[in-house]
Amino acid sequence: CFQLKGSDSYSASEREMNQKMHKAISIIQFKAEGQIIKRHPEFGLEKRNLLHHIDFERGVLEMDGREYKMLDMNFPTVDPKDPYAFTPEEADIMERLERAFMNCEKLQQHMKFLLAKGSLYKVYNNNLLYHGCVPLNKDGTFKEVEIYGKQYKGKALYDILDNYVRKGFVAVDKAEREKGRDMMWYIWLNENSPLFGKDKMATFERYFLAEKETHKEVKNPYYDMLENEEVLDRILREFGLEPEGAHIINGHVPVKSKDGESPLKCGGKLLVIDGGFSRAYQKETGIAGYTLIYNSYGLILAAHDPFESTEAAIEKESDIHSESRMVKWVPERKCVGDTDIGRELKEKIKDLEKLLNAYYSGAIAEKFTR
Repeated sequence: CFQLKGSDSYSASEREMNQKMHKAISIIQFKAEGQIIKRHPEFGLEKRNLLHHIDFERGVLEMDGREYKMLDMNFPTVDPKDPYAFTPEEADIMERLERAFMNCEKLQQHMKFLLAKGSLYKVYNNNLLYHGCVPLNKDGTFKEVEIYGKQYKGKALYDILDNYVRKGFVAVDKAEREKGRDMMWYIWLNENSPLFGKDKMATFERYFLAEKETHKEVKNPYYDMLENEEVLDRILREFGLEPEGAHIINGHVPVKSKDGESPLKCGGKLLVIDGGFSRAYQKETGIAGYTLIYNSYGLILAAHDPFESTEAAIEKESDIHSESRMVKWVPERKCVGDTDIGRELKEKIKDLEKLLNAYYSGAIAEKFTR
């Protein structure tokens, strides 16, 4: 159940030890998640708590009204009477891990950079950028999601989630800070999270159940509407953009290029980037993802061939190969004044001109110093 992926250069003893470590930390993950779910029933994730649905005597898991034979029933750290409680050794590991993260200078620098420069979405030069999906209903309308007792949808959902991420780091109130930290986990795997957008993260099922149907993760209706112009226009307007000439730049959506799928959706209104850089996706996509190049001439998508390894590149004298594809070509090159930064500079120039005219007209008295 816990076979290693990637390089197979391990000795038998190393492989066995790594598999044991993999399994041990996975059980700790399920326990930690179970504790969060119990703290926050409003997250609606009780169905993802599966340890207490295991019949340890019969070796079966009860899920969705069915019983499934477990592939592995060796759980020395799980107490069937209280399956989500850490053993003393597990609690010690979690404390050590927390200290390691909290006291890692580089990681803290990275997180400060992320909070200072990052956000869950960005509107930039008539482009809307986000990762994953905008949660939708089956009819293409924005899905209402409850976050700590209040309902949010569309842009407001992104804004409240972004706000809670920051609270997890900077909130003075301890309860709000804890809510923010738990919300970061929610964002990672909840079906109503824009960054996930599936009905479940089937990690447990992929480890312990042979039945493939239990491994399936059903995507949000958003992913079936990437060619629906009405829906995309609604999303653009929700984030303050007029659809004419605007684009959605959608990250983390694997494109099956090997099957002829295009990263351009809805006549180029939506562009899919980055899906496939991860080696895990490359068998599915056939490539190593896309990079969007945006300059004064227009928009260009570069598709990358998978990179095998440094050693293979040296041995075969090969480089990373990319194929560029023009998405949008402008008849006249875009100048700085046509960009968001250019518009901000123009506003500052207007303010300075008003200030200068106020001095010239005497509305503001010039101060003389000796």
